[in-house]
Amino acid sequence: MKRPTIADVARRAGVTKAAVSFALNNQPGVSAATRERILAIAAEVGFQPSSAARALSGGRAHAFGLVIDRPGQLLGIEPYFMQLISGIQGELAGRHLTLLFTMAEDHDEEITLHRGWWAQRRVDGVFLVDLRVEDPRVPILESLGMPAFAIGAPQAAGTLPAVALNSQPSAEIAVGHLAGLGHRRIGRVSGLAHYWHTGHRASTVAAACAQHGIDLMTVEGDYSGESGARGTRELLSLPRPPTAILYDNDVMAVAALGEAQRLRVQVPAELSILAWDDSILCELVHPALTALRHDVAGVGAAAARCLTQLAAGGPAEGFTEPAPTLIARASTAPVRGPG
Repeated sequence: MKRPTIADVARRAGVTKAAVSFALNNQPGVSAATRERILAIAAEVGFQPSSAARALSGGRAHAFGLVIDRPGQLLGIEPYFMQLISGIQGELAGRHLTLLFTMAEDHDEEITLHRGWWAQRRVDGVFLVDLRVEDPRVPILESLGMPAFAIGAPQAAGTLPAVALNSQPSAEIAVGHLAGLGHRRIGRVSGLAHYWHTGHRASTVAAACAQHGIDLMTVEGDYSGESGARGTRELLSLPRPPTAILYDNDVMAVAALGEAQRLRVQVPAELSILAWDDSILCELVHPALTALRHDVAGVGAAAARCLTQLAAGGPAEGFTEPAPTLIARASTAPVRGPG
């Protein structure tokens, strides 16, 4: 069966295609009775107006875009983005809006996608993630006039509204927990240094450690399990290794647990492990991992509300992420001997 068209609806209703368009877009030009009759016929034949056609006729695309330029194999196993996307999608679906999601190789490809989407009127705005120091995407989106909302790092977002992923309370909670257990040498396996939030997180963790008189040693990871294991080996091979390690995501922390077991380092008797992000992964391993629980889906939903408001001509407002909750599990314990 062929897809029903606006001409089919017009023929059955005995009106012009223009009248059908007015009725479907709730525009003046037809009477209330005619509008109701056209809508009833459209529902009966299963006609749905083309979002592209509506956009080209001056309407909205009723869709918002999200491009992520992380490796696909990493994105598929990292719960953070799944939680974020579920929050965005849930909010948009409740408003009968669509999320156009894809991956890119790098920022250049992402910028090309944004230019194409905006020129073709495929989206009414975009979400921006993983902001970098002097991020090249920001001035491009500003020059395009495309509604955009940045998730994380308002300091790197230029004039774009953003949610601040506030690292300070997270760092204070995580370091305070380990300090309360007597740890005085803490390692950290960070995310990629070119992300703005990685640098901000580094400064807040360092400040919290200084406040508690803790020695901090950091190695860079890339959020993958391999880098989590590699960072763990590097930290444990130091002359005075840390007694606890903080990982910038759950995937690296889970891999680190496996690496510690391979090295015959007992967790938590000899090494405490704490993940910056909580997920089901942290609950499934043994011992289960202590982690910071952030409302990632809630942040995604709030970001979607802000972007839809901005695209509708409303004020460009950002917000700050709520402080996380520490979920204490079996991977952290009081330090043995001198901290």
